[in-house]
Amino acid sequence: MSDLLERLRGRGWRMTSQRRVVAEILDAGDHVHLTADEVHVQAAERLPEISRATVYNTLGELVSLGEVLEVSTDGRAKRYDPNAHHPHQHLVCSNCGTIRDVHPTGDPLADLPDDERFGFTLSRAEITYRGLCPSCS
Repeated sequence: MSDLLERLRGRGWRMTSQRRVVAEILDAGDHVHLTADEVHVQAAERLPEISRATVYNTLGELVSLGEVLEVSTDGRAKRYDPNAHHPHQHLVCSNCGTIRDVHPTGDPLADLPDDERFGFTLSRAEITYRGLCPSCS
């Protein structure tokens, strides 16, 4: 489970019922990165009066705050990752676009040979693993 709700409370973020529902859905802990429409569907099940615009605005604000990452792969719909403060990589289904957090061992920064750095001082690495999820296999 991510610690999104705890981080937002620590920031003093005004927790309206709509914002709380969006944050709770993102904080569910299964590490599946939902689209805005998927968040809206789940939010409407809990809070029928929540609008799509409110969900989009809340997601945008969470991204602006740096509390949620916006993840986009292969021109697909943006997905939202609440694990903004925990180092991880992504595993993406090449068919349906499902994204999962993974935590490979090793240091990807150390894995890049010196002669391939071209004088760069490395600060981070983003690695995306691709394959087919169990549903698409």
